[in-house]
Amino acid sequence: MNIRDLKVFIVVAETRHLTKASKLLYMTPQGISRVIKNMESECDCTLFLRTGSGMELSECGKRFLEYAKTELEEYHNMRNDILRIRQQEHGVVDLLSAFGILRLVTPECLLDFKSKYPEIELHYRECPDLQIERWFQTGEGNVMFTLAPCDEELYEVLELESFPVKLLVNKKHPLSSRSSVTIQDLKDEPLYIESREFKIHHLIVDKCREAGFEPNIMFEASGFSLCHKMVRENKGISVTVDFVSDDMGHDDLVLIPFSDGIYEWKICMVTRKNEAIGNGVDIFQKHVKSWMDRINTGSITR
Repeated sequence: MNIRDLKVFIVVAETRHLTKASKLLYMTPQGISRVIKNMESECDCTLFLRTGSGMELSECGKRFLEYAKTELEEYHNMRNDILRIRQQEHGVVDLLSAFGILRLVTPECLLDFKSKYPEIELHYRECPDLQIERWFQTGEGNVMFTLAPCDEELYEVLELESFPVKLLVNKKHPLSSRSSVTIQDLKDEPLYIESREFKIHHLIVDKCREAGFEPNIMFEASGFSLCHKMVRENKGISVTVDFVSDDMGHDDLVLIPFSDGIYEWKICMVTRKNEAIGNGVDIFQKHVKSWMDRINTGSITR
């Protein structure tokens, strides 16, 4: 019995059907059945009761499932621990970044790092904010770009830059002539916003609820480009930050600041507390901080 067998067992237990499990595992039902029979023979018990509707766990199977999930979790923890040790020993930077932040830090920052430190392996992945944070919490990556707030009991957090979140409207929209808005101005307006996997979504929805109303969300997008397109067509409003909107480059849109509180898109560079980051991550952090300082002083243009 090995880790692969445990995975097969768990999938069958959760789907309760060999055919469904075979599609998820890319195995034939006969192959899965052989794995289960071998496990039952090794444990000297019946793990599944074969019924007309599928596969039901026996009492032994239910207990075995508890142990199988624990064993699989321990295996993944072990693999992550070994990966982190390797990263520390061999100079590996495994960067997890929320969407939009590499646009701000600039890809040239990473290219410059690779050029200056070819001996350090650099890997990076991008996903929505909350997905990136879930990965980081489970031990993936050794440095993360994400948005505040961050759990400072768990992480070392270095704030890099902050931008005000603003309302985006078409110049033909009645709000376009305003010098500022409040969250109440969003009431009943058709709103296009990034999905619940983005912190900006929760910022705006929470502000609306605090003001006593539910936002009229027309669509939750996987990125800002669709929101921008719908505002450009004057089909609704959205929220964004200056540098993202500037990249889109359309003169028929207006960004309006909020005047009734703090609406902030603050980017942070994060590592785990009580975990040796290794020389590679230390060099990377210093490189990024220096790069951002050069952007802010104008010696590098974004």
